[in-house]
Amino acid sequence: MTAAEVLSEGKELLLSRDLMERVLIDRLSGDFSSAEPPFPYLLGCYRRAHDESKKIQSMKDKSLRSEMEIVTKQAKKLAVSYCRIHLANPDMFGNADTPSSGGLDTRLKKKNKSPLLPLIFAEVGSGSLDMFGSSSSGVQAPPGFLDEFFKDSDFDSLDPILKELYEDLRSTVINVSVLGDFQPPLSALKYLVSLPVGAKSLVSHEWWVPRGAYMNGRAMELTSILGPFFHISALPDNTLFKSQPDVGQQCFSEASERRPADLLSSFSTIKKFMNILYSELHDVLMILLKSTDTRECVLQFLAEVINANASRGHIQVDPVSCASSGMFVNLSAVMLRLCEPFLDPHLTKRDKIDPKYAFCGHRLKLSDLTALHASSEEVSEWVDKDATTNANGAGQENGNKSRLLQSKEATSSSSNASGKNAKPATKYTFICECFFMTARVLSLGLLKALSDFKHLSQDISRGEDNLAQLKAMRDQAPSPQLELDISRMEKELELYSQEKLCHEAQILRDGDFIQRALSFYRLVVVWLVGLAGGFKMPLPSTCPMEFSCMPEHFVEDAMELLIFASRIPKALDGVPLDDFMNFIIMFMASPEYVRNPYLRAKMVEVLNCWMPRSSGSSSATSSLFEGHQLSLEYLVRNLLKLYVDIEFTGSHTQFYDKFNIRHNIAELLEYLWQVPSHRNAWRRIAKDEEKGVYLNFLNFLVNDSIYLLDESLNKILEIKQIEAEMSNTAEWEQRPTQERQERTRLFHSQENIVRIDMKLANEDVTMLAFTSEEITAPFLLPEMVERVANMLNYFLLQLVGPQRKSLSLKDPEKYEFRPKQLLKQIVRIYVNLARGDSENIFPGAISSDGRSYNEQLFNAGADVLRRIGEEGRIIQEFMELGTKAKAAASEALDAEAALGEIPDEFLDPIQYTLMRDPVILPSSRITVDRPIIQRHLLSDNHDPFNRAHLTSDMLIPDIELKTKIDEFVKSHQSKKRTSGEDSSNKERIQTTSSNMLID
Repeated sequence: MTAAEVLSEGKELLLSRDLMERVLIDRLSGDFSSAEPPFPYLLGCYRRAHDESKKIQSMKDKSLRSEMEIVTKQAKKLAVSYCRIHLANPDMFGNADTPSSGGLDTRLKKKNKSPLLPLIFAEVGSGSLDMFGSSSSGVQAPPGFLDEFFKDSDFDSLDPILKELYEDLRSTVINVSVLGDFQPPLSALKYLVSLPVGAKSLVSHEWWVPRGAYMNGRAMELTSILGPFFHISALPDNTLFKSQPDVGQQCFSEASERRPADLLSSFSTIKKFMNILYSELHDVLMILLKSTDTRECVLQFLAEVINANASRGHIQVDPVSCASSGMFVNLSAVMLRLCEPFLDPHLTKRDKIDPKYAFCGHRLKLSDLTALHASSEEVSEWVDKDATTNANGAGQENGNKSRLLQSKEATSSSSNASGKNAKPATKYTFICECFFMTARVLSLGLLKALSDFKHLSQDISRGEDNLAQLKAMRDQAPSPQLELDISRMEKELELYSQEKLCHEAQILRDGDFIQRALSFYRLVVVWLVGLAGGFKMPLPSTCPMEFSCMPEHFVEDAMELLIFASRIPKALDGVPLDDFMNFIIMFMASPEYVRNPYLRAKMVEVLNCWMPRSSGSSSATSSLFEGHQLSLEYLVRNLLKLYVDIEFTGSHTQFYDKFNIRHNIAELLEYLWQVPSHRNAWRRIAKDEEKGVYLNFLNFLVNDSIYLLDESLNKILEIKQIEAEMSNTAEWEQRPTQERQERTRLFHSQENIVRIDMKLANEDVTMLAFTSEEITAPFLLPEMVERVANMLNYFLLQLVGPQRKSLSLKDPEKYEFRPKQLLKQIVRIYVNLARGDSENIFPGAISSDGRSYNEQLFNAGADVLRRIGEEGRIIQEFMELGTKAKAAASEALDAEAALGEIPDEFLDPIQYTLMRDPVILPSSRITVDRPIIQRHLLSDNHDPFNRAHLTSDMLIPDIELKTKIDEFVKSHQSKKRTSGEDSSNKERIQTTSSNMLID
């Protein structure tokens, strides 16, 4: 038809510039069912035109060559233009080779991909294209085609084509693990966003930040363009879909039987591919962030992902509503790379981080997070007050607020918030936004994954214990059910092991990843200290609101990462730790700044990880303890204070938690005692705080020792009973299987409890022993001495008394039960206190113990000490103390007999003993003996009669009653002396008479 029209116009049937487009349209619009589809045909046109343009370069006729160049250029331009028209409107020409674009569901399910994809893959140098199901596999674009296609056109014509390309790229990686072929689509993504039109098209795509009532963190990961790219990971995501190849199965199946070299190779491969992924994703975001046209959209995307996945911070994460761990670990790695420019050694850009960003409500939802100290009401009140001040143009505020406003002026374009619900006009710097976003991503990503790793390790440990118990039961009483349980447990452990090794491969084995995170958290702690006034002690008495309102997880995440990094070989190499050390010392004993006692205890756990493990060891962190100014001055003081503070955490598990926390503190204190400068600081504190924090520390140390040893010794008796039952094989075999299994479980449970309690008890008694050698005065205070004496007497009775043989075990070391060492330490505490007892009050305290004291125990103890090789000098002093205690007991009996019946008003209402220093409780108005109530206040600062708050300085001396008691005692003592003299005279007369009779 076109030919007929050309002939009718009187023209030759030769292709010319004028006819070129008419012929092309006719070719594309006609019914050429057996011919090439439109896109390959147009690509062929462009290639042929390109080939012709190369041929004409040898033409000598310049005029003809110029004319031919114009023709070939026009041919290429037409081919590109109709490629765009065809791809943007695939139904326009017949025999379409691309599906029509439809709604969201249609586009998500389509199988055919844009024919441009193979050309882009070839352009960016990617490998095999077969995985994309393209029939044009191996096809390359003619030189210059893609440049001309994307760069010489308006946005509107390219936008639908680009959007389809992004959807295709997204769909190619949605089920790909890090061992899959993810690099071609990722390189193609990077290529497209490097085009200005491509970047603009991506951020304007409806799937850039998917919307809708159904949209949650998981849906955003699956449907957004970038989500599936960030999902590529070594971490398993078994809940909704399995990525392929399965990293756990391929790299870590039956890992316990694999050669170490094989595992190392797997670790190395995964690390290599993960870093390729991180680098490419970082490049994609950087390209978008560098452009002012797309930067805001990137920040919006990141904020939406973070906000939609806030519940990843919960203990239990719902995998249906939250994005995968793999996505957030990848995002963590990429965000850390974005932060690198402002993580220089001197952290020179930290003043660009505005604390008010946390509450601006503009992008991230941070104001609902638990703050370091402020309540949610205090946070809201402070933010509202500041917003109102800004709205009214108040300008300057005093103190910290002034500094805050100056910072805001430096980083903002305007500041005219008009109240709680007003959208702030403040424009924050990229550094500020990146800082807060990275902190949130790390909390929800890297730190959550490390927590998962820890729980996996615990699950594996528990599973192995359970498996061992099941196998032990099978040996004793085999059954089909036991075999099934064992098989199931072995399969579970295999999957857990694979998952754990995947975490190790992607995170723990990547030293650069960990070190980048440590550099970021160094910035966090330095910035936080700046909010509190800088690195100086003591801290201001009032915590600034900027610090008080910051999210608690900033500090918690820093501490958790330090703990993990400390357990990874070489992870801390080259990392400056001084700022972390300063931060920990400043805040671990400051509840006015960090309210959560468990968070302050986490700081001690970090120190515990850094502590040199043996005297004289060349630890990289020893200088932090032995040559660090704040450490030498404040570390012992703050550890003792935290030891006291941790008694009451407010948690329903506080009773058990305190033992674990104090275990870490005790290990640190024992190490610090060996460092002369710290020991001197310890002595000064004991002297300066004798009736303050140090007395409280001693009280809780004694309380813990009593509880732990008592609990351990009782549990040992229960273990021995079950051991006896098991050893009677005939009777044991006759018991029902279920009963035997329950008794076996109880036996193992009690073993674990004894082992832990004995370990903690040994630590406490050791600390009492070495501190009492040089610091005795606090032990001998009236409110303390009887408590200490009662404890020592009780354990002496258990270790050398009539029932000591009942504590003998087949393997005591298994339970950390070392009775010989324990007895030596108990006796040394006796002797140490006797040496420092200048007022001779300790023997009386020993003998006044009506529960455990027995004068024979000192002889029995001395006999045992001789047998186990204790020093003769110690045994001698111990025996002398026993003699003094015996004499004190005799004197006390005489004094009690002399007093006769004591009036009730003179008796302490708590212990019913004669009051020596009566005081009135201000709230209940009840009179008690001062040493007794002070002993109570060491553990509980409440009036025991009505639970009102009470401290030692609130006690009111009852002078009138004390006078009466003194007169009562004096009068009875004088009666005793008088009666004693009469009795003596009678004895003298009787003796004289007897002698006369003998004579």
